[in-house]
Amino acid sequence: MDNVLYIFVEGNDDERFFEEVLVPILRRKYMDIKIIKYAQKPNKFEYVRRYIESIQSMGKDYIYVTDVNSSPCVTAKKEEIRGSLESIDDSKILVVVKEIESWYLAGVDADSGKELKIGKIPPSTETLTKEDFNRLIPRKFRFSRVDFLREILKNFSVENR
Repeated sequence: MDNVLYIFVEGNDDERFFEEVLVPILRRKYMDIKIIKYAQKPNKFEYVRRYIESIQSMGKDYIYVTDVNSSPCVTAKKEEIRGSLESIDDSKILVVVKEIESWYLAGVDADSGKELKIGKIPPSTETLTKEDFNRLIPRKFRFSRVDFLREILKNFSVENR
């Protein structure tokens, strides 16, 4: 199995989530998975465009992950991405609704939420913003958001939502 998957993610929180939650699942199909952070690169779209063209020329697979951010919907965000990355395959764009923090919280069940002292977890995390998430961080993690994210991932449940 010579399958390789390249996953383009915006930043550290996205990378951490994919490494801990999705890479183990994707290993069933792909022998090698490479995560590429692009948001902080100078000329990020040019960087990603060249990378994607290289991946396509090798016949390898990729996923481009982005937050919906201020776009009105997933379709609009995909159009925005296609405008910046002409060579991207539309089916390879994965839009996180609303932000990656919503994915973290979606995997927290009631017991883990109590253990972490998060409080009441919303029934849907789709509209959760980074600021909403930050307000849920318990006092003991107020100096380390990353530690809080790691604690969530220790008890993350894919089946939860």
